[in-house]
Amino acid sequence: MSDSNWTTDFLNQLNSDITIAQIDNPSTILWQIETIHWQRFAEIALQEKLRWVAGWAEQQGTQFFIHACFEKQGTYILLRTVSDEQRPSIRSQATVYPAANRSERHTQDMFGINFIGHPDNRRWTRHQAWPEDAFPLRKDFPVQGAPEAITPPDMHYPFVKSYGAGVYEIPVGPVHAGIIEPGHFRFQAVGELILNLEERLGYVHKGIEKIAEGRSPEALARLAGRVSGDTTVGHCWAACRAMEYAADVEIPPRAALIRGILAERERVANHLGDMGAICNDVAFIFAQMQFTRLREQWLRTNAKVFKHRLLMDKIVPGGVACDVSESSQALIKQDIVQLRKELADIMLAVDLSTTLEDRLYTAGYLSPELAAAYGTLGYVARASGQDFDVRRDATYAPYDQVTFKIPVESQGDIASRFWVRHKEINVALKLLEQFIDLLTPGELLTAWKTPLAGREGLGIVEGWRGEIVTYLRFDADNRIARYYTRDPSILNWPALEKLVLNNIVPDFPVCNKSLNGSYSGNDL
Repeated sequence: MSDSNWTTDFLNQLNSDITIAQIDNPSTILWQIETIHWQRFAEIALQEKLRWVAGWAEQQGTQFFIHACFEKQGTYILLRTVSDEQRPSIRSQATVYPAANRSERHTQDMFGINFIGHPDNRRWTRHQAWPEDAFPLRKDFPVQGAPEAITPPDMHYPFVKSYGAGVYEIPVGPVHAGIIEPGHFRFQAVGELILNLEERLGYVHKGIEKIAEGRSPEALARLAGRVSGDTTVGHCWAACRAMEYAADVEIPPRAALIRGILAERERVANHLGDMGAICNDVAFIFAQMQFTRLREQWLRTNAKVFKHRLLMDKIVPGGVACDVSESSQALIKQDIVQLRKELADIMLAVDLSTTLEDRLYTAGYLSPELAAAYGTLGYVARASGQDFDVRRDATYAPYDQVTFKIPVESQGDIASRFWVRHKEINVALKLLEQFIDLLTPGELLTAWKTPLAGREGLGIVEGWRGEIVTYLRFDADNRIARYYTRDPSILNWPALEKLVLNNIVPDFPVCNKSLNGSYSGNDL
């Protein structure tokens, strides 16, 4: 890929030695710089309006490779620096990009890398499950760790305090009603007005990055599909794209179209569920029941056509593990017609509900400026004026064969996040129809090629919550040396702390549901 004008201008401003290479992704450039320029790069990137995308690290022998990913106009810059120190130190990019905050804290906890000047270097990942001088993603840390019989309680996390007449504190969680995953929320309020909210996540840390090491491509794909159960298609697709780039494998056209069908069906099911849950949180039970019913019908079709309601393990390295017969294509099209009709009727009732209007409009406001600063993604970003979608802006098969519109709004409130979901459903239905019409007989799987040791790939897809970024590197014998995936929730969760401010405490549940971050996707 040739450099665009903005990359050339950027290099001139940086004015330092930089190694340019092509990573295994046609829309990505790899730049390696010296550690002393790490923060300066971020400062120039912000001036040039690059979006901060992800950050992670890796140990190779005695060296530590520290990465950050940026994007502009559909081109991704994978930034790398290398440190030979046993306890590396590097200046924080979170002082420039708030979006980098929690990723740097995760890297600090997992590798012992010190981010100098970080605005919040409190421990973040998995709390008290290992000593402060142990770093689980270093090569000398055993996968099983050395757990105590009972993990010590995380009682002393230094939450931010507020003081003043009438100020009180409300702890919520980490255990919640129902079956949702754990997360702790600490409020300061006056009366019912929220002054501050602080999140404490990490209760469902699974060791995904550690247990990925040494896996085969097939086993890594299965693991990726379990990063976040509601995004099994998105994460598995991103992992497979990264592996396929590294192995120089091109999947068959029919397999690409089926991957698109799987992804859009996942998008529709989750948006229907979210829209119902938003209605439920403001006691509009009729709409909640209807959205849930439509979602259930959609999932039953998944089970009939793909033999799995949530579409797990249907994407595999080199293609797909399922086909869509002509009778299944007819069933999916019938499903689309029925959903359009029933959804239109329900949305008419929703639009006429003054109760829903009172609770959703202007509540949970996230300004376009904050949405950009925190790097928000998907429907959260697009409801606050951020016009970005990987399917269009860094396009990949099968989206490069069709035309579609990305819905964007600027109101930034709960209502806008609700309506963007509705519009994305309609876009997904049109995409499904186009993908089915493009299906022609062909292979479903390309023979795998064992990549050379050291080959790395970056897989990027538009999941239903937004952009998913997966990095991996192969070791010898077709085994995974490093796997990291950035779920959209990692960047969307911090926005919740901002959009609830100056709302009332009873509006927190619906504010939270309008964002609907994944705990599991956040807690690798």
